[in-house]
Amino acid sequence: MKKEPLKIAILGYGKMGREIEHLAEERKIEVTEIFDIDRPIYKHERHDFDVAIDFSSTDAVLKNVETLGHIKKNLVIGTTGWKDRESEVEAIVKDSGIGVVYGSNFSIGMQMFYKIVERAAQFANSVQDYDIAIHELHHKRKADSPSGTALSLADIVLKEFFRKNDILEETSHGVISPHSLHVSSMRLGEATGTHTIYIDSLADTIELTHRAKNRSGFALGALAAAQWVNGKTGFYNFQDIFEEVLKTG
Repeated sequence: MKKEPLKIAILGYGKMGREIEHLAEERKIEVTEIFDIDRPIYKHERHDFDVAIDFSSTDAVLKNVETLGHIKKNLVIGTTGWKDRESEVEAIVKDSGIGVVYGSNFSIGMQMFYKIVERAAQFANSVQDYDIAIHELHHKRKADSPSGTALSLADIVLKEFFRKNDILEETSHGVISPHSLHVSSMRLGEATGTHTIYIDSLADTIELTHRAKNRSGFALGALAAAQWVNGKTGFYNFQDIFEEVLKTG
């Protein structure tokens, strides 16, 4: 029996939403509905899609999850900046019985970078002479700072580099504590997302950098996550399941 193509809805029709729409067609995924600030999704309407992909705004995430939970539709959340509401979102997902994949970065290349940083932090941790920090650069319109990706990288470093136990997100106006992981940010023009890990000692400096060239990597990862979560229930971090996503994509 021929398998029906996946039907998706797009929440947020900015540059990422348009990129998802464009690449969905290439992957034989049908975009059946598009929602934006001027045309929000309502729970009392009839909807014809299997999975929604949310690249809207931080403020809209909780409301979108509530609506998707009410209409029993699965969701991929690519919007960042809502980490402080994660427990609320997870509770809604579990209570409604839907499936959600969320992530600070849906780029497959960034998922590879996470693994590289994890191993590098382990090495640096084993040598007392080395210190470690993170810097990220994005275009001037990005709302959250540091980026969700930078904070995900910081979480990885803190788990592996035992001499650090907290994050300093702001500019240091004095001597930084040796126990603080400095995560700095810059916003500039049309710069694409760039994340660099610095591992430094008196002897040398190691720089590990991931630089996004365009939005296609994020869109392809989100579409792959939508295919994976279709028909599933639960609350999943893309970082934890991306290898499984690759196998089934």
